[in-house]
Amino acid sequence: MTKIVYNSRYGGFSLSKAAILRYAELKGITLYQRIDDRFKAFGDRFANWYLDEACTKLWPDRGINRADPVLVKVVEELGPAANGAYAELCIADVPAGTRYRIDEYDGNEAVMTVEDYEWSIA
Repeated sequence: MTKIVYNSRYGGFSLSKAAILRYAELKGITLYQRIDDRFKAFGDRFANWYLDEACTKLWPDRGINRADPVLVKVVEELGPAANGAYAELCIADVPAGTRYRIDEYDGNEAVMTVEDYEWSIA
């Protein structure tokens, strides 16, 4: 079985600060924090996380491979503490070698396989 992380709540996939830090630690990624001056009054919630030494890339929550074993480990370790804003992360088990995709509507996601769709014949 392959484990796939998805968001089961409206709002969108995102990781908490604790999950980002743990993911980076396990992957050996150096993170740099920058808080935009106009958001300082709102605190850490608006911090931008950067991945590289040049500080040019925003943290790519949505760009992470959802089958990444490190991401799965982080979500399993932290449980609900891995959830970012408006997220409720879950793990689906998909048989190895199965074609799947993550369907999304307003941030609420579902892991779907070929067998989950009705197909028309041309």
